[in-house]
This record gives sequence, structure tokens and C-alpha cells, in this order.
Amino acid sequence: MWKKKRKRKPRTVTIPNAGCSVVFSARRSSAFRVSQILLIELLIGWVCLGSAGARPRPEGGPEKPYALIFGTVWGPSNAALYAVRVKLRREGDKKAKWEQYSDRRGEFAFRVPAGKATYYVSADLKGYKLPDGSKLQAGEDVKVDIENDERSDIGLHLK
Repeated sequence: MWKKKRKRKPRTVTIPNAGCSVVFSARRSSAFRVSQILLIELLIGWVCLGSAGARPRPEGGPEKPYALIFGTVWGPSNAALYAVRVKLRREGDKKAKWEQYSDRRGEFAFRVPAGKATYYVSADLKGYKLPDGSKLQAGEDVKVDIENDERSDIGLHLK
């Protein structure tokens, strides 16, 4: 005797992306059909996300001009140091307005407003130790004069 074939429920897939909602039905037994549906889902998701991400630039014109203060932190053995906290302040200020850590190559960069100004760059070594366990002392603050939208390269030497 023939057994009654069991009817399988279709698997439903929904993609809610950026206002798009598409529903597909796939049978479990057809791997080719499932791969086709996944490909279509990816394409639709890509189109929906692409249309959401392609927004026009806000009105107000081009980006504001800026100056760049780029530097490297050097240790006592003239090796670049990473993970050193670097602070930047304007000439008249007591506290630092900008703060960053040096990267794996000992480099850091600050974007500051374009225009004539004087800045001071210093290293904050609170809690910083070299791999051999010795502590460092901060050198003098480095004075940076900015005239307009330019790049200024400096070196921050520690003792």
C-alpha cells in the first residue's frame, strides 16, 4: 500500500531593509531554489541599502577648511612609542581641548580650525610604563604655529 505523502510547509523568508519588505517561499528539498532565493534577497537588500545610503550632501557648501597637526612620539632610545596620551591646547587655555593616543607607529594627528593660532602639544604619561618597566618623563611642550589651512609635522621627544 502506498503511504500518504506528507505535505511540507514552505519556509518563509522576510527581508526588512530600509523600508523594503519582500517575502519568498522556499521548499526545503530544493537546494537550488533556496540558493536562488538567497541571491535574490541579497540583491534586493543591496538595492534597498544602496538607495538609503545614497543621500545628497547637506546644503551648506563644501567642507570647512582645517589645519592638521601631525606628529610622532619618540622615546629615550629614539624608538617610536605607541599608546601614549597626547594632549593639545591653545595658547591662552590652561586645559587641553583635544586628546588622542599615539598609534602603533607612534603617530598622532589633530584636526584644528584653519586660521592664525598657536597650539601646544604635550604628552600625558600618567600611568604609562615602558615594556621593560621603567617610567618616562615628559619633555617640554612643543609649540606649533598655524597660519591657515596647512599641515604641520612635529616630533614629541620623551626622556
